[in-house]
Amino acid sequence: MKSLTMALLLTGALAAPALSAADAGVPYAVAQHYALGGAGGWDYLSLDASSHRLFIARDDRVMVVDAGTGKLLGEIPGMQHAHGIALQPATHQAFVSNGHGDNVSVVDTETLKVTGHIALTGKDPDAIVFDDASGHLLTMNGHSSNISVIDAKAGKELATITVPGRPEFAVSDGKGQLFLNLEDKHQLARVDLTTRKVLNVWPLAPCEGPTGLALDTANHRLFSVCDNGWMIVTDASDGHQVAKLPIGKGPDAVAFDAQRHVVLSSNGDDGTLSVIAQDSADHYRVLGHVKTQPSARTLALDPQNHTVYLAAASSAVKGKPVDGFGVLVVAPH
Repeated sequence: MKSLTMALLLTGALAAPALSAADAGVPYAVAQHYALGGAGGWDYLSLDASSHRLFIARDDRVMVVDAGTGKLLGEIPGMQHAHGIALQPATHQAFVSNGHGDNVSVVDTETLKVTGHIALTGKDPDAIVFDDASGHLLTMNGHSSNISVIDAKAGKELATITVPGRPEFAVSDGKGQLFLNLEDKHQLARVDLTTRKVLNVWPLAPCEGPTGLALDTANHRLFSVCDNGWMIVTDASDGHQVAKLPIGKGPDAVAFDAQRHVVLSSNGDDGTLSVIAQDSADHYRVLGHVKTQPSARTLALDPQNHTVYLAAASSAVKGKPVDGFGVLVVAPH
């Protein structure tokens, strides 16, 4: 995941040539803006659909926000450059990856209190996801180029899996396989979580700097969004490239809405949300690009009402305090 703060000149959205088409037909629009404020950069945000709460990584803490009203419900302190938040609603827990602490904070989501820490040998844990097949928690460790396999119940790291590049976001298919972008290699890797071995490494050209990754489990299609303004669609069964589509520059997250058959990419450099229609497993088209806000690079999707939440700030210049932090609510119409 990109740095928590970005070097941006927030004088307006910078439209890349690929975004010049009229977007009047895009079936999404910015519906609300939640002004939250507060110091510090940000990274991932995660939605607990069961409680309708947003959990936002804000460097030294996690903000908890009512997704329906934008009310700040509380803040969970004690984080060390928080990156990602994996939610486990069944046990009322959240697991937060601490990039500067090389550990994972365990949070009680009912009390909003830290109940423990899981030490990792992996360095700079970033993206954090659950594997439903094993029940294990997985962190992508950017500075050690490996994956930590964690027993969340026991609160300990079980093993690490070396990968041939810097791991970015990852998705599990729930059947024992993990897919992850290798940001520095411009590649996509497939990992067998049973043998804990890398099975394949697939090229993503013309992608440069793949960050966000989403999975269509029904059609076995992977969606990688890239810093240079491409979304690459890959067949998860054999790694062949299905499609490439122009999106905004500087994306850091992507979501697939299986009910609406659309892929949504949040592009921080352009300040847009790219909306891609899935006509079939192998056919895609750009519906358009919703103007959001420069720095709105990470998102969370509510699969129930199809609302998209994007974190952004009015000023997020590297080395200077963040100003005007909030959440944009993009709703379908």
